[in-house]
Amino acid sequence: MKVGFIGTGSMGSILVEAFIQSKGIEPENLLLYNRTPSKAVKLAERYPGIKVSDKLSSLAEEGDLLFICVRPQDYKGVLETIAPILRKDHIVISITSTILIEELENVLPRAKVIKMIPSITNAALTGALLVMFGSRIQEEEKKNWISFFSHIGTPVLIEEKNVRAASDITSCGPAFFSFLLQDFIQNAVRETSIDEELAARLASEMIIGLSALLSKGLFTLPTLQARVCVPGGVTGAGLDVLEKETRGVFRTLFLTTHAKFRQDRQESKTWLPSPLTPQDDSPR
Repeated sequence: MKVGFIGTGSMGSILVEAFIQSKGIEPENLLLYNRTPSKAVKLAERYPGIKVSDKLSSLAEEGDLLFICVRPQDYKGVLETIAPILRKDHIVISITSTILIEELENVLPRAKVIKMIPSITNAALTGALLVMFGSRIQEEEKKNWISFFSHIGTPVLIEEKNVRAASDITSCGPAFFSFLLQDFIQNAVRETSIDEELAARLASEMIIGLSALLSKGLFTLPTLQARVCVPGGVTGAGLDVLEKETRGVFRTLFLTTHAKFRQDRQESKTWLPSPLTPQDDSPR
């Protein structure tokens, strides 16, 4: 099976490298297309065997599985190019939350559609991938796709109505918590005698250790807090501060991200081409 990646920017390149490193896709089976060819060429130089397509139409004709890894605003041009080319055995995987599966199926009446929302954590072959199957994916096929996605992380099946909240947690979450951790480090340096290098190292080791405790099922978040927090201790005093100062912060965050999502959904009407006409949709 030939796998084509349309777009090799930040997330596209992460997925390409993750699938190669995990042995999920061999470089010889990879086709890349990017509007700025140099980005795709760099990946091909790093992983001999990858083929860079100079035309999007060529990639669509040669590929069997196509990942669309472009900005939602760029979908129209991509879909207009590939829609007339796709066969009934083509699989299209979209990695954007904004455009709905039903909308893609309307524009791509022959192809099978999957929505998969990755995370930067997949670069380390870990973390969640949000998976939603289109109506043309048969039940017996789903197990194979879950196995395929498992090469680079933990696939989690969700309903599309929950994609924004789930994406905030898995896809945006690393940036949100990196920001908080960075602030944690900077204030430790500002208010104490510890230097930034040591503070950053200790904070990183703490996060790695915390992840291990959770992944091994040794603690839940509440039981971990209870275990660390002894009556009258320093941890309890610190948690009191966090409870007072952060109350409502994440509520506002989710309200803000969902408002932006609704705005993007309104604008997405201009990001999609018209569905193919019956004569355009002749069997191939």
